[in-house]
Amino acid sequence: MKQRVTQSDVARVAGVHNTTVSLSLRNCLSIPEATRKRIRAIADEMGYYPDPTLQALVAYRKGRTSHRPKETLAYLTNWATRWGWRTLPAHEKVYAGAQRKAGELGYQLEHFWLGEPGMNSRRMSNMLYHRGITGVLLADHPENGDDLSEMDWTRLSAVKIGCLPQASALHRVTDDHSSITRLAVRQARRAGFERVGFVMAQGWDDLAEQAWSGGYLTEQGKLPAAQRIPLLRFGGGQQDWRAGPLLPSDRAALARWYRDHRPAVIVGFSPLVLGQIQQLGLVVPQDVAYIELCLERDDSQIAGVRQNGESVGEVATAMLVSQIQQNLRGVPTVATTTKVDGTWSDGSSLPMGEPAGRCGGKPETPADFNESGLLATA
Repeated sequence: MKQRVTQSDVARVAGVHNTTVSLSLRNCLSIPEATRKRIRAIADEMGYYPDPTLQALVAYRKGRTSHRPKETLAYLTNWATRWGWRTLPAHEKVYAGAQRKAGELGYQLEHFWLGEPGMNSRRMSNMLYHRGITGVLLADHPENGDDLSEMDWTRLSAVKIGCLPQASALHRVTDDHSSITRLAVRQARRAGFERVGFVMAQGWDDLAEQAWSGGYLTEQGKLPAAQRIPLLRFGGGQQDWRAGPLLPSDRAALARWYRDHRPAVIVGFSPLVLGQIQQLGLVVPQDVAYIELCLERDDSQIAGVRQNGESVGEVATAMLVSQIQQNLRGVPTVATTTKVDGTWSDGSSLPMGEPAGRCGGKPETPADFNESGLLATA
């Protein structure tokens, strides 16, 4: 069996003391940056990775052989198909972040699907146990895949990612939906817009326990009454809002809402919102500016907030490894939720530096839209 590369091996090749290697690999600022980068490069080239079991056993003052393969963490999904979660870029990013962090901490991440033929939560639990897998990342999944009642958490360390499943009271890492919405509204105000509206699907808001709308209402509460605009929530499930288009009744509701409240900027969740604004005959940003709450990639045309899925995956994995090293198993007495902020991205859909005409205002007449929900002048 191949001998595992140790910090002493790295120190010998780098020509430094073992302590310098240890501090460099922990990114300690007491070591010059150039030295840290050089030692990390040498460690990567030699195939060094930290021994997770050794790290845990040092904490408990135990010992174990050092020449051992990487331990496995389970990434557990429960979509209708094995790779259904990969249709959403945000879920891909979460997995990529988890995989990277697992490697950094000396583990490997392996995907497991609860929808395998003949599989259920009890069989999955037993399979993980017999394979010696003690750590599980429970990935976000649709509401119809929520049955984990027979999962034996007493033999596992586990961290939940996202809003679902709701049944398991595990420690959780998720996007900070409220702060993402508040960031969007604050950026609109900073750009000079006084009347900011918010549009999203009822199902998505319910999934986040009204965190999206809660952030919007919090920011609205800071404004004079004349500048406040009621939020608009459409019906339909999550899948409806990924596939589109809106129901005719929803498009009519959007037209009435815009006619009655005349927002100068619309904050929307799902690219479908921008499409429907354009279907009304409105030109972005000339007629109304737009902010997207779920930017999936950098796009100079669209302003909005990127949800940092990779950071969610990294944080969840680090939390899971910490539990494993402390030998913490089972459902916690008090579950905690760790929230990850979004990142703002500028785009031409929210113009800056031209405050004239940004206040919005009620239309002079209510006849701006025809019966089809299109601008009467379009």
